[in-house]
Amino acid sequence: MGRQSSKANKNMYQLCREACGLTRAQASEKLEWISDSRIEKIESDKSPATPEEVVAMQKAYKKPNLCSYYCARECAIGRESRFCEVEEKPVSEIVLDLLAANNKLNSQKDRLIEITCDGKIDDDSELKDFVSIQNELERLIADAASLKLWVDSKIADGNIDENKLRELRGR
Repeated sequence: MGRQSSKANKNMYQLCREACGLTRAQASEKLEWISDSRIEKIESDKSPATPEEVVAMQKAYKKPNLCSYYCARECAIGRESRFCEVEEKPVSEIVLDLLAANNKLNSQKDRLIEITCDGKIDDDSELKDFVSIQNELERLIADAASLKLWVDSKIADGNIDENKLRELRGR
């Protein structure tokens, strides 16, 4: 008999499928080219998911965070480049975090110019300040990625018209 499924031994792919209320057979129908036995192998960690499978699951399950999860945890390039998994947060929290990071960076912009204008970081004081500014920039990037994930989630659940959004973006 196979393993008994419990929340402790379910991976992200299984949790996302189950959150949609789909059996493996139903997911396979929705995914079209991924068999239910292949889904079982991915969910039981017997075989890693391919990027194409993750993209398909992301769309079928309406879970835009699956690609971020894959890139941060399973993709060798993502792990090597320290790709950060995008955090799902309420939009109000994302906006406040973006504004806070932006305000902090605005107050540090003159120091960043001082540090970098000669093309080198001269001493421990400059290095310490530069690392602090770099950390804020990374926080801003992470918050922007969270906002993009929020938008992608709203597109997936039908609350934002993707075609209209593309048209407004000029793409």
